[in-house]
Amino acid sequence: AESLQKKYKKKTAQVRKGDVITIMRGQFKKQRGKIEKVDLKRSRIFVENVHMLKRDGTKALVPIHASKVRIEELTLDDKKRKALFEVKR
Repeated sequence: AESLQKKYKKKTAQVRKGDVITIMRGQFKKQRGKIEKVDLKRSRIFVENVHMLKRDGTKALVPIHASKVRIEELTLDDKKRKALFEVKR
């Protein structure tokens, strides 16, 4: 995360589907994964391989608050997002 701050000269960024994050708090602490889904209404994100078993044996993704994660890699395939992180010199 510190290397991303130095590279892009930004301290914060909105999470987006496809970003690679590390979970910093809770039962899944220190797990790393790619964001599968973002729930803007409840401000929760769903990360691949972070799930719980339901009573019937099926797996369900666990909602995690966006403030409890650290972005490790950004997806810059969107033109608007890429423009946000262009380093102005």
